[in-house]
Amino acid sequence: MSPPEIPPSPASVDHRGQLEEALVEIKRVIAGQDEMLERVLVCLVAGGHLLIEGVPGLAKTLTIKTTAAVLGGSFKRVQFTPDLVPSDLVGTRIYRPDTGGFDTEEGPVFCNFLLADEINRAPAKVQSALLEVMQERQVTIGHDTLRVPDPFLVMATQNPIESEGTYPLPEAQVDRFMLKVVVGYPSRDEELTVVQRSLVDPAAVRKVLEIESLKELQRAVLDVYVDPSIVAYAVSLAEATRNPAAFGLGEIAGLVEYGASPRGPISLVQSARALALIHGRDYVLGTDVRALARDALRHRLVLTYRALAEQRTADDVLEAVLEAVATPPLELGRPVAA
Repeated sequence: MSPPEIPPSPASVDHRGQLEEALVEIKRVIAGQDEMLERVLVCLVAGGHLLIEGVPGLAKTLTIKTTAAVLGGSFKRVQFTPDLVPSDLVGTRIYRPDTGGFDTEEGPVFCNFLLADEINRAPAKVQSALLEVMQERQVTIGHDTLRVPDPFLVMATQNPIESEGTYPLPEAQVDRFMLKVVVGYPSRDEELTVVQRSLVDPAAVRKVLEIESLKELQRAVLDVYVDPSIVAYAVSLAEATRNPAAFGLGEIAGLVEYGASPRGPISLVQSARALALIHGRDYVLGTDVRALARDALRHRLVLTYRALAEQRTADDVLEAVLEAVATPPLELGRPVAA
């Protein structure tokens, strides 16, 4: 007989209530897309950046704008275009003739939540500037290094079906995103709801989480217990993308040029802690890691020309990896029966 589940702690129940209230408020505007909304909360709570990919019209931008409205803190949106320059994003130094000196004008990255819309339309110099602020949480303008507000999260969107006027994101930058969520078309019932809502004025959302409450949730994630076997499971998933043959996956060995970097299992475990907190638990299960594996690893794989020729995707590789690497038993994270 399996040991009984650990009852949720009062603190985790309280945190779950806060997150559920925020989710309900977001769903007043966004119909369906439950998995995407949950992943948005995971990144917010885990303090990681989020990349959402999908064809136009799937409420990617609206989701992020609505999420920012539900939370406290400052929000800025930047529509990325090919003619954008780094100063448009991070700011610049301006000469003041009246004082004979230079003043620093901060750019839109100085906020808590930055929406980088159509991020793959920005040229290399802008991507480089964004790379620094995503990783270091700071911006260098002239001789000055300025910290961005805390918390700072980049929530980016990109369109996968249009290549004209776009610049593929550098692997180093893609690796900085904790999760990459691929959004599909809504179901028929969800689409009916979307069209019905378009006939009336949009719902006015209210702010339900102050910025200090979000910081408290981010601190609470650090107290979520991760069993060593769960960590080993996350590392095995990443290792299987680098050395498929060692896991009996010789059939996909020719599809992967480079496997997931060490940031892969780090992001996977951290996001799994946030998912556990959202579900009202203070411990991580193997199913949490499995649920987030595709989102945490798909953008960290570099596929071969053979995979592209065969129209195989990173998700195809990860599907095989998840089948080959056994999920730790659910009893992990539970107390041993007396």
